[in-house]
Amino acid sequence: MSLLDTVSPQDIILTGDRTTGPLHLGHYVGSLRNRVILQDRCPQFLLLADAQALTDNMGNYLKVRENVLEVALDYLAVGIDPAKSTIFIQSLVPELTELASYYLNLVTVSRLERNPTIKDEIKLRGYERDIPAGFLTYPAAQAADITAFKATIVPVGADQIPMIEQTNEIVRRFNGSVAEPVLVEARAVVPDAGARLPGVDGKAKMSKSLGNALTLGASADDISQAVKMMYTDPNHLRVADPGQVDGNVVFTYLDVFHPDAHRVAELKAHYQRGGLGDAVIKRELEDILQALLAPIRARRQHYAQDPGAVLAMLKEGTQKARAVAAQTLAEVKAAMGLNYY
Repeated sequence: MSLLDTVSPQDIILTGDRTTGPLHLGHYVGSLRNRVILQDRCPQFLLLADAQALTDNMGNYLKVRENVLEVALDYLAVGIDPAKSTIFIQSLVPELTELASYYLNLVTVSRLERNPTIKDEIKLRGYERDIPAGFLTYPAAQAADITAFKATIVPVGADQIPMIEQTNEIVRRFNGSVAEPVLVEARAVVPDAGARLPGVDGKAKMSKSLGNALTLGASADDISQAVKMMYTDPNHLRVADPGQVDGNVVFTYLDVFHPDAHRVAELKAHYQRGGLGDAVIKRELEDILQALLAPIRARRQHYAQDPGAVLAMLKEGTQKARAVAAQTLAEVKAAMGLNYY
């Protein structure tokens, strides 16, 4: 069942992105295009996770700050409507930090260290035992992000499921400690398996840091160059040779972006029996990507001309998000007896 099939008008969605760089086609396929659809179905809070980005970027905080605007531009460019989706800046909602401080009393250091997502990230970054405390305790901070808005659905990659599981552990422990159902559990919903887009070089993940990503603001020349360098079948040396479709990045992208599945099936069959060159399928893919990204690029450039208006939009969304978070925080404190006057 796809993400879109699981959502009802009664649901509340919380999702977002770390502000460490502009977004790319992988983000578009994995989440952004769904957000555009979902904003007409139920309330949706979109988090510009600058505070979370600082847990491993404190030495490069200017990058985090600058990319708040970049990610916001990407949201607007793909069609996310701030009148329908609440877009807000994480660090400007201090209620989230206060909630996280209470939640930290409900988890142990050993439990945080056992979180598979955190364990993998610690290993990836080579922290060993020199783990920034903010990074280690991020599951509690994420629990605050989710519960502050009483989100019922959190779209995540499969590797993030343990984070939602830990959020729900905190919810159950808190509700049990105050004997009231103050907080709401959330469901982790993983997008369709086919929505994970590989890098243009064939690596499993598209990433700007790996140099294999195509950003949403990519120029026509950028798109052309990216398609030309795409990994195909290294053994397909002559047009007449039969080619492999599995692992062929061009066909992976055609499966995702081509509007005519029958046409893609024909191209695959032709390629597999031989007589179809890489240049032909790359040209077809480039035409599709150019058509997809041209209007996104144009909208992005339009909004970028007035950064003040974008910041005003973020201020309004942040104020709205803060009001919701403040209400949840008040309920949490009242349940703990911290409403002294």
